[in-house]
Amino acid sequence: MRRSLKWLAVATTIGMIFILIGGALVTKTGSGMGCGRSWPLCNGKFLPLAITPELAIELAHRLVSGVGGIMVLILSVWSWRAIGHIRETKFLSFLSFFFLLLQALIGAAAVKWGQSSFVLALHFGISLISFSAVLLLTLLIFEIDKKFNAEKLYIDKRMGFHIIGVSIYSYLVIYTGALVRHTKSSLVCRDWPFCLNDAPALPSNLYEWVQMGHRAAAGLIFIWITYILILTVRHYKEQKVLYWGWIISFILVTLQVIAGALIIFTSLNLYIALLHAFFITCLFGVLSYFLLLYSRSKRNYQ
Repeated sequence: MRRSLKWLAVATTIGMIFILIGGALVTKTGSGMGCGRSWPLCNGKFLPLAITPELAIELAHRLVSGVGGIMVLILSVWSWRAIGHIRETKFLSFLSFFFLLLQALIGAAAVKWGQSSFVLALHFGISLISFSAVLLLTLLIFEIDKKFNAEKLYIDKRMGFHIIGVSIYSYLVIYTGALVRHTKSSLVCRDWPFCLNDAPALPSNLYEWVQMGHRAAAGLIFIWITYILILTVRHYKEQKVLYWGWIISFILVTLQVIAGALIIFTSLNLYIALLHAFFITCLFGVLSYFLLLYSRSKRNYQ
């Protein structure tokens, strides 16, 4: 039974990644209205005959999201029953399904009635919370804590401050990145890292402010995680979970910055843009695991 649960957990985690990347693909290809103002049907039909690229992308995303939703629900109920004795299981089970359902409702509302770019930008972040909850459930099912001896991990207030702070801040970075996509501001600045456009000056319109706001936020999280990594190497090297976790976080945030720059240099290459979304998804997952470890450390050593 536990082996089957592990397979389901892995499949659901991968499925959530496809949902997130699929949502980014819908936005980046402008396929959000590929099925018209019809939901859950597509142009009023279960399977329309006139297939366009936009319709195929939107319909595929809906299908993956629907299957993923069923998998998340099964995983949540199964985890609740199988490992419900673990403190975080029930909360994560509720969180994973609730936020996936919420993002589906927001997506449906956007199709039926339309939404502002500032509301639509929440869509990716809400899905990300569901993904993180599924990932943490998977780690609990595989007993990763025991394998890394994480139950004896002590995280002091200084490191705890950075874990909480950078995790919350990462959500702001994610929101500003989604806002760039939904306001179609990706290529408003032809230069990187600054927005010169042949005339050095402050941003002169909303699109440039959105783009440069995201770049500034992304730059700060890169500096912050770099500082935390230096702090970890100096003072927490013996705590392998923190040591390797922050190395992985630094690699992911570096790849995120590189991908962000390449988006500009390649004039919004689709594959690089999707990698951009993938790297931030993985980074948020690692930070969520740090939050779980810190909550346990506070409980064990208070």
